[in-house]
Amino acid sequence: MTSEVLRADAVDVVRDGRPILREVSLTVRAGEHWALLGANGAGKSTLLGLLGAVVHPTRGTVDVLGRRLGRVDLRELRAYVGHVDPRHPLTAPLRVRDVVLTGLTNSVAPLPRWRPTPEQEARADRLMETLGLGGLRAARWPTLSQGQRGRTLIARALMPEPRLLLLDEPATGLDLPGREHLLDALDGLRREHPELATVLVTHHLEELPAGTTHALLLRDGRALARGPVGEVLTGALVGRCFGLPLALERNGGGRWNVRIERAA
Repeated sequence: MTSEVLRADAVDVVRDGRPILREVSLTVRAGEHWALLGANGAGKSTLLGLLGAVVHPTRGTVDVLGRRLGRVDLRELRAYVGHVDPRHPLTAPLRVRDVVLTGLTNSVAPLPRWRPTPEQEARADRLMETLGLGGLRAARWPTLSQGQRGRTLIARALMPEPRLLLLDEPATGLDLPGREHLLDALDGLRREHPELATVLVTHHLEELPAGTTHALLLRDGRALARGPVGEVLTGALVGRCFGLPLALERNGGGRWNVRIERAA
């Protein structure tokens, strides 16, 4: 049996008396690559926050890397989870390499008097190469495109060698070349780190990497369907998720195309 990385069991999240998630269950195993799909307001980012040990469930249980939320120090647990948020608050003109290295200290800027080891610097360089940033080590953060920033943040999240990588709409704001570079980099990570599990939030099927293995469809805070992509990403199920008659196709490269299905 492949080792479990995440397990959410009958999870509810209620805020100010309003249910955000209702009876959602999900199990992610090492080497699996999940997509969380749903319309705006479906609860995707809230669920990702639970999986990343950022918030607690109102009801139900969440186990992250074998540790149950509510029984473990969340700060300690987050060290084993790479969380990529495109709204990273950095404003200082740090070099790309320095931004990547802050993943070891879980800080926005380098900590005073902290210095990486040669091994840590070598790991940062390897990750930047994998993510297509090898020629940008000395580039300054304000000069980067949105796509380059996104790939930098993925390298940063991978510095502590997490077993789980969470990506919250990583293609937000990217143009077409930026999106394609990002998705190609994610597929490169899958090949180089076969035990790494990923969970990616989006509401655009075109933003799913070809290596996506599983999907969870959320509608109004409930899990509409979950499982292998071949069973879940169908026109009927995705159409129910978004409230539209949809037709889905998977091309030869493993990517998805979607269109509204017109009545005959």
